[in-house]
Amino acid sequence: MTPSNHPDLEERVINAIRFLAIDAVEHARSGHPGMPMGTAPMAFVLWDRHLRFNPQNPHWINRDRFVLSAGHGSMLLYALLYLTGFDITLDDIKRFRHLNSITPGHPEFGLTPGVEVTSGPLGQGFGNAVGMAIAEAHLAATYNEPGFPVIDHYTYVIASDGDLMEGVSHEAANLAGHLGLGKLIVLWDDNRISIDGPTRLAWSEDVLRRFDALGWHTLRVDDGTDLEAIDQAIQEAKAVTDRPSLIAVRTHIGYGSPKQDQASAHGAPLGPEAVAETRKRLNWPYAPFEVPEDVLSYMRRHRQLGQQREAEWRKLWEAYQREFPEKAKKLDLFSRGEFGPISAEELPAFRPEDGPLATRKASQKVLDVIVSKIEGMMGGSADLRGSNGLDLKNIEVFTRQNRTGRYLHFGVREHGMGAILNGLAYHGGILPFGGTFLVFSDYMRPAIRLAAMSHLHVIFVFSHDSIGLGEDGPTHQPVEHLPSLRLIPGLVVLRPADANETRYAWEIAVNLRHRPVALLLTRQGVPILDRSELGGAEGTRKGAYVLKDSSGTPDLLLMASGSEVYLALQVHDALETKGIRVRTVSVPSLELFEEQPEAYRHTVLPPEVTRRVAIEAAHPGCWYRYVGSEGLVIGVETFGKSAPYRDVFQAFGLTPEAIVAKIQSHWEF
Repeated sequence: MTPSNHPDLEERVINAIRFLAIDAVEHARSGHPGMPMGTAPMAFVLWDRHLRFNPQNPHWINRDRFVLSAGHGSMLLYALLYLTGFDITLDDIKRFRHLNSITPGHPEFGLTPGVEVTSGPLGQGFGNAVGMAIAEAHLAATYNEPGFPVIDHYTYVIASDGDLMEGVSHEAANLAGHLGLGKLIVLWDDNRISIDGPTRLAWSEDVLRRFDALGWHTLRVDDGTDLEAIDQAIQEAKAVTDRPSLIAVRTHIGYGSPKQDQASAHGAPLGPEAVAETRKRLNWPYAPFEVPEDVLSYMRRHRQLGQQREAEWRKLWEAYQREFPEKAKKLDLFSRGEFGPISAEELPAFRPEDGPLATRKASQKVLDVIVSKIEGMMGGSADLRGSNGLDLKNIEVFTRQNRTGRYLHFGVREHGMGAILNGLAYHGGILPFGGTFLVFSDYMRPAIRLAAMSHLHVIFVFSHDSIGLGEDGPTHQPVEHLPSLRLIPGLVVLRPADANETRYAWEIAVNLRHRPVALLLTRQGVPILDRSELGGAEGTRKGAYVLKDSSGTPDLLLMASGSEVYLALQVHDALETKGIRVRTVSVPSLELFEEQPEAYRHTVLPPEVTRRVAIEAAHPGCWYRYVGSEGLVIGVETFGKSAPYRDVFQAFGLTPEAIVAKIQSHWEF
């Protein structure tokens, strides 16, 4: 069958997509039917005529990537996955939005076969796609050889008006145009309707002119049901290799229904009467969830086509393995997420006499070695590389002219950086890292949250991690950020105490697969602890460990993270001179500590010792569970102050003398 010879069948396939979406939303009594109804023609053309994929192996590395950035229209994607033969059944479609189904309200990576990204928060998928296109360009330039294009694919996106309104898409689109990512093609569902009503209520920009200005190739399709026009536009976009492409496709939300072009078609079931009328208008006499056999047969041919495509690529890959075995081995390992292991013994070690040293500077020394050892690492900074310890010497910059470069200049685009880092990880073959100041994690929190939800191996590097950054003042001094990051399920937060804990933290960050890591680093110098008598690598891996202990059962437990660990040690020594037995515990990661067996946790923090103090230059909320009802948490509950950092610490009572006084006023020893 060729598409041009079967226009009637094609139209019925498109209607099958529409009605699977309609019926699933009706059955679930919630969802978004309007977008799939309007975009079904463009999605059909893309999937049937252009997208290279194998339903029987969704992880084939050289497949084209499809990102439904408009994740609220998830039934469009689920319908396509079912019709083309992915491991998703009609029963799965019927369980749309039901508990523990593989067809949740918005697509979730790792849950549904064929879903490339977790989307729904608008603009995120767009940013992810930019990361995927960067990954493709980099891997192709690095591993392909003449006659061996083992990495050669496109990244396609269907984006909504809302995606293009969100600021994160502006940031990502700007960088994509700057980098000339020619294999990125975005189809814009230009239906001109939002939840509140017509988009003109809040949006009047000329989108194509904006993208022209950003360095994109732009096209327009005036009729979103004109399959040949859509096909021609995609072909034109693929022919432009030096710029990403945006295709504006004029569609109609709720196409064919009595609610067409109305906001009421966006985010609610059409209702039985409107569904019945739509069936009449679109000449669809079939029962709910019924797919005609010829429609299913036509679309299921993609199972065979996909196998053939991958089989052809496998022949190329096998020849490539013979000709370039070292390159093939690296690409195979990296594509499976195997970048390490890296051992702390391979990384720079630090001596007390090398300090004091800011952990951001120690991090730079360590990371420079890591990126020279792990060729799959790629990342950069949001315009702060000299400040956050990401001014790396051992990797070149990724540019239009140098696709083999592994350093990315993200510019002042934290949110876009977060989404792009996730896209690099979604694509595979890349271990991404990216950095900014901790206070600006606010700008990228949605991306961090989605990285955790999607179990992505992304390393977020945050420097200037407390009021210790000093003179820049409260606008730049994070107070609530550390505890708020700890609230994100699945995110591992590492706040090392000194240069050597930083070394161990990087070992963890690289080796910890399927989880994102937030590495929090100081601006100010901190002493390098003499670890001949202290814990270290193994304790850091376990999240917390005994750093210093008085003889006998302790009268008091001190806990701290990051730069406050040295402060805790000073308090420890002062209390010992008063005859108080103290145990000081370094807690670089509460998350890793919580995952240890209870026996280990009780060894570090004996339950019978109820006099407990936690010290951290951040909001104290997360520590109360560890100190208990009798304990003390010494932290920062207001915004900071602009002054040299020692003065700021003193103003907040974060000095040995002030803490000892608080402890002695709280308990009688």
